[in-house]
Amino acid sequence: MSVNADVKTADGGAASEFWSGARACVPVLVAVFPFGLLFGALAVDNGFSVGEAVLMSAIVYGGASQMVGIELFGQQIAPWLIVFSILAVNFRHVLYSGAFGRRIRHWSGVQQALGFFLLSDPQFAETERKAEDGHPVSFAWYMGFGAPVWAAWVIETALGGYFGGLVSDPHAIGLDFLLPIYFLGLVMGFRKRPLWLPVVLASSVASILAYKFVGSPWHVSIGAAAGILLAAVVSPTDVRKETDA
Repeated sequence: MSVNADVKTADGGAASEFWSGARACVPVLVAVFPFGLLFGALAVDNGFSVGEAVLMSAIVYGGASQMVGIELFGQQIAPWLIVFSILAVNFRHVLYSGAFGRRIRHWSGVQQALGFFLLSDPQFAETERKAEDGHPVSFAWYMGFGAPVWAAWVIETALGGYFGGLVSDPHAIGLDFLLPIYFLGLVMGFRKRPLWLPVVLASSVASILAYKFVGSPWHVSIGAAAGILLAAVVSPTDVRKETDA
């Protein structure tokens, strides 16, 4: 009797965690919705079929890198350059994985593989907040947050591919500006960390200079590297001491 009760309790706890993650992802679903539609529309506009665009979203699942990919696939560019360009945009996920891995050591191998696949920008930010607040990161909560976002991204790509032609010029109504606003919101979520402002400034300046003198998409990785280098050199303890003084 007690064993059955324990199983029911565990199942109920997992279900509660899942729905807690699902509720937390609602703002992300709203923010990503126009961007998913935009990707689908631009992919078809660049020669992709709706099926190809949907498959790319389902397998690659990397919004910014997918945007870079569809722009490069239609040009006479060597395949290795396309791969490296996408890698440059997605390099931040290597950094995410290094930080995220320590949060999920208690998961099974299959669960960790699913976790890394769903590791998007908002997923990482929300997971870090949850862990820093002292709450364990359960697989059920993580899937509750990540699975709906992935499914929505795929569905939005299909809708954008089918109906994107109704909007003759997505850039004219400012849809392409949604992504920078979205990322800015994620960055602002970490503003209470000791080194937040110096790291953001270092990354911003390095990224702008790299964009001007090196070009896109390498400015993304160069900006990230500059922020990481500053964070590695200046410890948060030093910042606290200077602030207290």
